[in-house]
Amino acid sequence: MGFVARRHELAVLGTVTAAARSGRGGAVVVLGEAGIGKSALLAASTAALDGWTVLHADGSEFEHDVPFAALHRLCAPALGGLTDLPQPQRRALESVFGLGPEAPHEPLVVALAGLGLLDALARERPVCCVLDDVHWIDEQSRRALAFVARRLSSERIAMIFAARSADRVPELADLPRLGVTGLGDEDVLHLLRSTARPDLDGEVLDRIRAEAHGNPLALVEFARDAGPLGLPRPGVRDRDSLAAELSDQFVRRVERLPAAARSLVELAAAEPVGDMAVLRRAAGLLDLDPAGFAEVEDAGLVALGPRLTFRHPLVRSAIHAVVAPSAFRRVHAALAEATDGRTDPDRRAWHRADAAIEPDAGIARELDRSADRARSRGGLAACATYLERAAELTPEPGDRVARMLRAARARLDAGAPADARALVVRAERLVPADDGADRRRAARVLRARIGMVAARTVGAVAQMVGAAEGTTDDEAREILLEAFAASMYQEGGPGRHTGLARSIRERAPRRSTVRPVDLLLDALLDQCLLPVEGAVPAMRLAVTTARAATVGDPSDAWWMSVAGQLAMDLGDEDALAELADRQVELARGGGAVAALSQALRYQALARTGLGRFTDAATCLAEARAIDEASGITGLVGAELVLAGWSGDVDRHRELRAELRTGGPDEVVADSYATAVLYNGLGRYDAALGSALAAEQRRQAGSYVVGQLDVELVEAAARSGRPGTASAAMDRMEALAAANPTPWAVAQALHGRALLERGNDVEALHRDAIDRYSRSRARGGYARARLTFGEWLRRAGRRAEARAELRAAHELLDGMGARSFAERAARELSATGERPRRASADPLDTLTAQERLIAREVASGATSREVAGILFLSTRTVDTHLRNIYRKLGITSRRQLRAFGP
Repeated sequence: MGFVARRHELAVLGTVTAAARSGRGGAVVVLGEAGIGKSALLAASTAALDGWTVLHADGSEFEHDVPFAALHRLCAPALGGLTDLPQPQRRALESVFGLGPEAPHEPLVVALAGLGLLDALARERPVCCVLDDVHWIDEQSRRALAFVARRLSSERIAMIFAARSADRVPELADLPRLGVTGLGDEDVLHLLRSTARPDLDGEVLDRIRAEAHGNPLALVEFARDAGPLGLPRPGVRDRDSLAAELSDQFVRRVERLPAAARSLVELAAAEPVGDMAVLRRAAGLLDLDPAGFAEVEDAGLVALGPRLTFRHPLVRSAIHAVVAPSAFRRVHAALAEATDGRTDPDRRAWHRADAAIEPDAGIARELDRSADRARSRGGLAACATYLERAAELTPEPGDRVARMLRAARARLDAGAPADARALVVRAERLVPADDGADRRRAARVLRARIGMVAARTVGAVAQMVGAAEGTTDDEAREILLEAFAASMYQEGGPGRHTGLARSIRERAPRRSTVRPVDLLLDALLDQCLLPVEGAVPAMRLAVTTARAATVGDPSDAWWMSVAGQLAMDLGDEDALAELADRQVELARGGGAVAALSQALRYQALARTGLGRFTDAATCLAEARAIDEASGITGLVGAELVLAGWSGDVDRHRELRAELRTGGPDEVVADSYATAVLYNGLGRYDAALGSALAAEQRRQAGSYVVGQLDVELVEAAARSGRPGTASAAMDRMEALAAANPTPWAVAQALHGRALLERGNDVEALHRDAIDRYSRSRARGGYARARLTFGEWLRRAGRRAEARAELRAAHELLDGMGARSFAERAARELSATGERPRRASADPLDTLTAQERLIAREVASGATSREVAGILFLSTRTVDTHLRNIYRKLGITSRRQLRAFGP
């Protein structure tokens, strides 16, 4: 027919490819119902791409759970560039593509490797990636391809996706869309005249037009089969009924095939990828002539080539509707025998499973091994599917339950807690009555973990605590620590948190080891149940042990964050910085990208607390890049704290808007950040209100970060309500006495100086400044000099005040604490001295991402290495570098190093 009716759609796709040809790549998602002509549109749009490399990967229902199957097919022509990828990316891609040994990997590293392959290919000629039936593409590939599609702005790469509806491809939600609708009347007539049998009269054609609703596939198929039995039923009014009518058309066509051809089409429907070599071998095993596939093609059901493809997904479902289960078992048995178990053990195992009519321990073991391979490739959903099928075929009840629980854990790890819970329920029903205590305990623990993931509610925490009953002592303490750490930030009624702590203390087995998790549990319970001076010994021991622990598993990062929180509460800045840095190193070294995002946020918090705002912003830029690459929404608490210290009112407002959709964990960060912001702005009443709200949470039994006491004391002192800070001041002084680190002592002295009204005020200020000078807490040091300068000015000692305020202004302005710096400037002006503006830092002209790239390049990293860190293509990094050079007025990496790493 040609594409008379698709001029607009072709123009849109042409705009995307034209931009990509000039180095401004992009992507578009073509959406439309089944049979509307998406595939034909894609074919027409790429037919005109002379001088391009066009790559294809279509979704397949039977490969929907095979991890990275579509990505492998798309990248197959580009695998010659595999050896040029950075080693971690090459290893990851070789593992998931089955080209090398199985190895742990992160999905984002695989996606970045795919981008690297396409980027290398595009250096020779523009690349167009065409991905049809995306709703059937495996989830891992969809996520990887969405990652690539969002990083094409500097590439000669275009990506065209096609799917039936947007809700079936949520990974592509933020990409431009192109809707494809039914043909108009004129184009319908054109299509019918060019495809319908000449013997069809006008009445029949009018009936076909009315029932097809402009759907090209329906028009062609109805016209092809129209006759006494083939005319579509009247009353086809919507997509569902149209699909049902089309399916009926295909069913009738299958039923009219000769017996041999019908057996071949049954064989094709059972083979997931259309591998013609396997199909020919299986046909021979069934005494069928493979030449008969041509007859199936002539019937309009399949298209032959290197791979057999069905003309429409409805064809396969139509075959399944009319074929007896025994016939499918027979063809699956032949396909299993025809599939090479050395090169494709997973497909062979699946065919064997579908051929089985009763439990079979051997097949179950094969599926179990397939599950392990899927997990190693990052295919958690596929792993769960294999394990579920293995459980069904496992004869021994205990082993069946064990596999079902493993499947549930895989579903949970894959982000499907509801599916995981359903599997646990099934497993619990199957636990043998005479020998199932261990498995019941395992099911109970897993059920509790599922509840914690689904919603960290009071009930979920209680269930987690209860799940520790009957487990080993070591496992019980780990479970209890996990539960209590999760409960720390929850809202609760008066005494709930302390009540939970008492309950856990009673339940927790006596520790026989000095593992960090054991000591951390003791420390958290002491912190909740004992006065500050009583809790400090356990807190210090836990932090010291965590710092000394040899850690190599990224999964340990979660308890390291607990240790870091204790270090912050202790005022131990050295431990805080070390633990935060180790978390990042652990996650980065292990390729645990999701853990790295959270570790970077914690590192940003630590650096903010030490007055290293630029470094903190760089950490957060990298964390945001990871979140964007992952398609997830990260926590904003660390960014709120930085915005508060920086005095960035607009950013603080934006982040609080994001926070409204977050969990209770970030209420603490919000209270602290808001108090800091308002203290910097001199809005002490507002700062006190925010701090007191957090104090009320503490009194109700919830955890509140210790650093908030500093803000509460300053706000109370400056708003004329010192009595409201008495409890906070007592805590600070008790901590300083029990744990006399320079930071903790300085904070206590500074707080007392702000509240004191007698003759000791000056000495307290000077002692606080002296102690701060021995610590790494530069923000606290600068603020102590600011408040001392303010006190001196109010005392009429203008000359001495100038020295303190001048130093405070320089420090605060230099670190980027704008509101506090402006406060110092106002005070300095009141003494008669005009504040000097800090010399402009050229690096301030860079965006956060550009600053991060500049830092890495200045430290000696190559563009490829930076691309790996930020999940960008090498070409995009080079584009950013050119912008950095322009802004800094330099022309080389060597000159960039002069700005420091």
